[in-house]
Amino acid sequence: MKTRTLPWTPPPAVDVEPLPAGKWWDAVRAAPAVGERALELLGDETGAVIQDKHGPLYWLVTVGSATSWHLRQVRVLTELADESTYLGVPPVSWTEGPRTHWRVPLSANRYLTDAERLWGALAEADRAEYGRAPEGRQLCYRCKLPTDEPIPVDVEDSRSDVGKVTYACPRHAPLYTRHQPRTLTSATAAEHEGRR
Repeated sequence: MKTRTLPWTPPPAVDVEPLPAGKWWDAVRAAPAVGERALELLGDETGAVIQDKHGPLYWLVTVGSATSWHLRQVRVLTELADESTYLGVPPVSWTEGPRTHWRVPLSANRYLTDAERLWGALAEADRAEYGRAPEGRQLCYRCKLPTDEPIPVDVEDSRSDVGKVTYACPRHAPLYTRHQPRTLTSATAAEHEGRR
């Protein structure tokens, strides 16, 4: 019986070790909400997955197979012409959080994820999590800068087919809280009713 070996294994380490993307594999990083949904959609078709201590998930894919991807909250880590990109890789034995760990353990049967299947799962997760992507760039409600990855954070109810949509950049989307402006009438009514 022939034992199957991996073309790459993490070096023996006692802590997370930064390894260069683009050498043995590229890594696809997905924000927690999108990544969790994509992991469910992939099921047994996923390869090894690293989850860092802050929640994002990282799939290992064939070098060069994901360089042109453009999805909200998804980044491809690969070797660039003028700089190196690194991924923190935990020891193979780290398979439980909350620290950075192998969410789907690395093994001879689970190594690289098929890039085409991963793209499909991430695209579906993106649509399910954030809705249809708007055409063109949108302004972030907070920093007022245009973003290529607009995330809808609020829709104003306007009794018509189209309500006003408030967008945020990926950095500010988690910080959004809806502010209901208080009108003079509602403030007076609240005071009269003994509410604040």
